[in-house]
Amino acid sequence: MELHLYDSWERRVRRFESISPGRVGLYCCGPTVYDYAHIGNLRTYIFEDLLRRTLSFNHYQVQHVVNITDVGHLVSDADEGEDKMEKGSRRSGKSAWEIAAFYSAAFMADFRALNLLEPAVWCRATEYLPEQITFIRTLEEKGYTYRTRDGVYFDTSRQSDYGYLARLDRDALQAGARVALGEKRSHTDFALWKFSPADSRRQMEWDSPWGRGFPGWHIECSAMSAAHLGSWFDIHCGGEDHIAVHHSNEIAQTQACHGTRLANFWMHGYFLQTGSEKMSKSGGDFLRLKSLIERGIDPLAYRYLCLAAHYRSQLEFSWDGLQAAATGLQRLRETYHRWPEGRQIDHVFLNRFRDEINNDLNSSRALTVVWELVRSEIDAAVRKATLRAMDQVLGLDLDNWRPASHEIPEEVETLARQRQAAREMRQWQEADRLRLQIKAHGFLVEDSASGWLLKPDSN
Repeated sequence: MELHLYDSWERRVRRFESISPGRVGLYCCGPTVYDYAHIGNLRTYIFEDLLRRTLSFNHYQVQHVVNITDVGHLVSDADEGEDKMEKGSRRSGKSAWEIAAFYSAAFMADFRALNLLEPAVWCRATEYLPEQITFIRTLEEKGYTYRTRDGVYFDTSRQSDYGYLARLDRDALQAGARVALGEKRSHTDFALWKFSPADSRRQMEWDSPWGRGFPGWHIECSAMSAAHLGSWFDIHCGGEDHIAVHHSNEIAQTQACHGTRLANFWMHGYFLQTGSEKMSKSGGDFLRLKSLIERGIDPLAYRYLCLAAHYRSQLEFSWDGLQAAATGLQRLRETYHRWPEGRQIDHVFLNRFRDEINNDLNSSRALTVVWELVRSEIDAAVRKATLRAMDQVLGLDLDNWRPASHEIPEEVETLARQRQAAREMRQWQEADRLRLQIKAHGFLVEDSASGWLLKPDSN
């Protein structure tokens, strides 16, 4: 059963085959830790976690690397404005280093709440300055850079295929540019190293062969991914907004430095929509995972909502949709919990699930297979073992969920056992009488193919 994934470079779904047999290098662009992550950001990390779990499901050993951008990401992705860390520091009154530590911790908490697998490596941009400087020096030696009064820039005119990932029309971009180029030679040129202002001191700045300053955002990921995975690895991921600028620039500088496009597959998760707009921090009204929790929504219900849509489709967020996802997840948990334990797996269902998830991570179709399994007449213990295997990919953490603890009186337990015996003897009137007695004690009894379940009557 082959794995097929969509490659943004070739713009088609193609068969995945790792560069090194049985091993996969996976790099995912992580957060810029100047503010909280919003649930649109987190949708991308859920997609990447699904990808990692699917690779493991297909018996690959995955070296998963995620970066933390704690310097160098300017307000505009196109090297305009101030550093986001400095801006966050000014907004909060904390130092840039404190800001990075605070929002990194908040991001990690969200990461764990969504049951995302920890990467093998978290790499912080501020800890890889020597690698970035070495990278820039190599580009300089090869003639791909030039200096201005505010920094060292990459000369995109040296590459005829610059922007191929996004299919950029450089001439049209240049003609339609609405901002002054300053000393930049081209609208598409980008900063490798920015100089600190002569009349002020930044909180995050370092010495370099070109002067005191800080790295550009794009050089960080190319240097860190190559440090851990080499200059040619399997998969590079991020959000769809990375395609036109950040990832196009990563590819350009890596082609110039190492002669590769960095990754064999480039994969991108699509936006979460609110109304007709994508969710973003610039509007100031973004939703955090904490916003959902404060409304009594389990974070894994949001994960379920994201799995119900393909990662390459726009997902419209609504509270009604999230509540429906929460209801579906709860039904799945309760059903799974009351099934007896077993080891035998139904491989017909598991293979159908594998077919769907291996078809470019089609999680919505995979969930359809899950519910067909739940409703099937296969032995309940076999269903549980099969669903457990599926959940290694879905990451809904079914094994660790427990129903709310409610002490059930022995008298009610006895009535439920008597009712089950009456049902087995097809004494339906007696079973109904006992059900009403159970209800009179404040409990409901639910029947399933695997037995019965008592729970408090909320009415």
